[in-house]
Amino acid sequence: MRSPKRTDRASDTARLLPAVASMALALVVVGASLGAIAVSSGAPLWLVTVMAALVFAGGSEFLVVGLATAGAAPLTVLLGGWLLNARHLPYGLAMGDVLDGGLGRRLLGSHLLVDEAVAFALAESEPRRRRRAYWVAGTTLYAVWAPSVLLGGLLGRGLGDPQLFGLDAALPAGLLTLVLPAVRDRPTARAVLLGCLLAVLTVPLLDEGLAVLVALLGTAAALLPVPGARRGAYVSEGEAV
Repeated sequence: MRSPKRTDRASDTARLLPAVASMALALVVVGASLGAIAVSSGAPLWLVTVMAALVFAGGSEFLVVGLATAGAAPLTVLLGGWLLNARHLPYGLAMGDVLDGGLGRRLLGSHLLVDEAVAFALAESEPRRRRRAYWVAGTTLYAVWAPSVLLGGLLGRGLGDPQLFGLDAALPAGLLTLVLPAVRDRPTARAVLLGCLLAVLTVPLLDEGLAVLVALLGTAAALLPVPGARRGAYVSEGEAV
C-alpha cells in the first residue's frame, strides 16, 4: 500500500507534467534554433553543446554566440553573459526556501535556476508544492536543453531563423501564462506594466537580452506607496479604538 506522502508526490508530479511538457517543447524549439544559428555563424558545434550543458541559460547563450561570432573581445563576451545573468541573484533570494538540503543539493538546484523553473515554483502557494514544481520543471528543462542545441546544430542551416516562423515567441508566451496568476495586487501589476514598458522601449536600442535587465527596474514600482493605504490604516485603528 502506498503511503499518503508518496501518493501526494505522485499527484503533484502528474499535475505538473502537462504544463512542464509544453514548456519543454517550446524550449526544444529555442534550443534547436540556438544550435542552428551558432553553427551557421561559424561556432563549433561541440563548444555550443558543452556551453548549453554547463551554462544552461538561453538568453546569455544567444548573447555570447552573437558577440563571439561578431568578433567581440573575449572580455566583452564574458561581461555580457555575466550582466545578463545578473537577474539570477534575485531569483536565488526568492528560491531560498526551495533550495534546501545539503551543499550538493543546493549546487544542483542553483544550476537549474532558470526563468521557467522559477515561474513554475512561484505559481505554487504551498512550500512543498513549490519545491516539487521547481525540481520537476528544472530537471525536465535541463534534460532537453543541451540535446536540442545539439540537434539544431546538426540540422545547421536547414532549420533557419526561428523568427521567420514566429517560433521564438513560444517560450515567452508560456512564461506569460505562468506569471499572470501571480499578478493579484496593484504593486505587482505596476511592476509588471513598468517592466514590460521598459523592455519594449529598450529592445531596439540595446544588444539582445540586455532589455531584460532594464525591465528589472520595474520592480521599483512595487515599492511605491498605494494611495489611501495609510488613510485606510488610520481609519481601521480609529475604529479599533
